[in-house]
Amino acid sequence: MRAFLIAALCNLFLLMLPIHQAAAEPGDYGFWTTLGNLIKPEKANDPVSFAETQGMYPLNQPVSGFNDGFSPGSYDKWQKVDVPISTGAMCGNGSPFKFFVYRVPDTNNTIFYFEGGGACWDYASCSGQTGIRGARNPNGIPNNYVQNINLLDFQNSANLGTAAATPLIYTHHPYNQFKTGEWNIVYVPYCTGDIYVGDKTAVYEDPAGENPPLVWHHNGLRNVQAVTSWVKNNLKKPTQLAIAGCSAGSIGALLNYSKMRAHFDSNYGYLVDDSGPIFNAPLSSNDTNSYPSQPLHREVLNSWTMFSAGGDPAAENPINMLDQITPGFESDRLASLYAGLSAKFPSDRLGMTHFLADGNFSSYSYERFYSDIENDPNAASKLAKLRAKWQQDTADNLIPLLASTGNWSYYFPMYRDFNESHCTSVLDFRYGEIEELGLSLYDFMNNVVNYRGGAPLRAVETDASSDFINNHDWFYDLIDGLL
Repeated sequence: MRAFLIAALCNLFLLMLPIHQAAAEPGDYGFWTTLGNLIKPEKANDPVSFAETQGMYPLNQPVSGFNDGFSPGSYDKWQKVDVPISTGAMCGNGSPFKFFVYRVPDTNNTIFYFEGGGACWDYASCSGQTGIRGARNPNGIPNNYVQNINLLDFQNSANLGTAAATPLIYTHHPYNQFKTGEWNIVYVPYCTGDIYVGDKTAVYEDPAGENPPLVWHHNGLRNVQAVTSWVKNNLKKPTQLAIAGCSAGSIGALLNYSKMRAHFDSNYGYLVDDSGPIFNAPLSSNDTNSYPSQPLHREVLNSWTMFSAGGDPAAENPINMLDQITPGFESDRLASLYAGLSAKFPSDRLGMTHFLADGNFSSYSYERFYSDIENDPNAASKLAKLRAKWQQDTADNLIPLLASTGNWSYYFPMYRDFNESHCTSVLDFRYGEIEELGLSLYDFMNNVVNYRGGAPLRAVETDASSDFINNHDWFYDLIDGLL
């Protein structure tokens, strides 16, 4: 009878086991450990310590009696995790914050994926009036928000923007599977309009005077602490830890990496910043010709934080926190974070990628701050001006900073005819080639998310024309139209 039961359990295990990567990596489990996890899910082995509940933006120990809705033994499915308000977490409109976890039984390796989706610092953009150019999820996060991360499911087109996220978190991508999609996945939704680094409640007046003032909680940084706390308190410490995002989510990954990486202290750490650069732009300089992103930096720091240049360095705000925990970071120069992270985590694999013809993030960066761009009635001329500043910033105010480090990879293809050529890794990894160098986006991703190490991959496309020819297909047109 015992032999029969063991055989039945083994057969059940084989049926339940998802098709994962062929070669085992650090953090992956063997047959018997995986089977044991299916029978009795493993518990957290590195919960939040007392020391981690101290200082700026502390983590949280479990709240007694709170039901977060998570079922430890429910593998290979998305689960919503509710967050108690006592953690300080909330969406911009004051509604409860929540996030989503996809747990697997055969590895402890984990990817945190920060959702992209705009930014806001006025009534129109925070209230949702400006659409994709404003805050994502201005009305909070639906309970079934990520149930549609399935590229071939078109029944729920409202969630297609989430479904079309990236192979980095597709659990069963039909043609572009990547190994992090087979790890434990923590999906961090975006609902505060502040690139996950805000800590300020703002009141935005309706310029038309038709609606009451909008009270908006730029609360992204505290939301990230709540997610980090829950993962430490509920899941096993990852051997390989990846922190990634696209657009606003990629800046969120970049700005939160120093603190999150230190809390988890994993054997291997990876940062994938897709289309969310922080260009060099000293706040104390008035030279916007050399530093085109300076007006943006000043605006968002004023709108989303209580930081002020020359203020009390001990005051709790996101910039002072980064200054305290990241040696080499300079509060006057946000882009000093690249060198700071490299020095703090010299063995980690850090990667930056974006299209040189990006028409989305470049708009956020410059359009509202340069009248010759904002008031240009010709769409093609406006886009050309945006791309010119974007490419100047990339060449002068980003690449030299990355190249001066020992572990930052960068990969800058020219153009893809999808999503305003914004985010190289959304939907799939196609059409991100740098043909003149014989490289694809897979080469970049495999270089960064690679426990074996090796030299960083650094590539910039110089061919300004070939990417604009046959750079999309019917499937891209379909998804772009639905989005």
